[in-house]
Amino acid sequence: MGEKLKIGVLGSGSGSNAQSIVDAIAADTLDAKVVCVLTDVEDARILERAAKHGIPARYISGAPYKTKLEGEAEQEYIRVLKAHGVNCVVLAGFMRIVKSAMLAAFPNRVLNIHPALLPAFPGVASWKQALEYGTRVAGCTVHFVDENTDTGPIIVQRAVPVEPGDTPETLHARIQVEEHKAYPEALRLLAGDRLRIVGRRVEIHPAQ
Repeated sequence: MGEKLKIGVLGSGSGSNAQSIVDAIAADTLDAKVVCVLTDVEDARILERAAKHGIPARYISGAPYKTKLEGEAEQEYIRVLKAHGVNCVVLAGFMRIVKSAMLAAFPNRVLNIHPALLPAFPGVASWKQALEYGTRVAGCTVHFVDENTDTGPIIVQRAVPVEPGDTPETLHARIQVEEHKAYPEALRLLAGDRLRIVGRRVEIHPAQ
């Protein structure tokens, strides 16, 4: 990339994945900086986490839409991200679909994490989908975001076995443990300029 990874995090909830990224940076295992946190939920815990680490954070309404970021709201998100010098947008539990304007503003620099081994079980509550389906292996996927939902080129996947007696809560908790490893791993590869998108595949090049 040529310049340090400056991350803008978009989240709607507790911010545990954002925390894992901040922790990796603090531990010097990820050469990057989280420069801002934005949320579409006024009282989201991710705001508290950001404040604790001195990261600029704010609520920006996504209205009038419920499940997507589009129109004036999307433009405001882009404006604020650009104002903070962001060159990588990380979706961390952001419960809206970002649209073409965001993807055009940060080409091949919008990442998402999904709690399933895509392309299996896209959409919401994927750990419940996996459990109900009877799969023996669940997991998580970090991918580049494209125009559709949970369909972008895959960067990192981590598998989690489904154990006898698992509930949606126990399985989700184990998947989250792996999410907190997978997101920093994917960002390390991006920060090291080691990722190349070739068609639907992401090639990982050796470290220089």
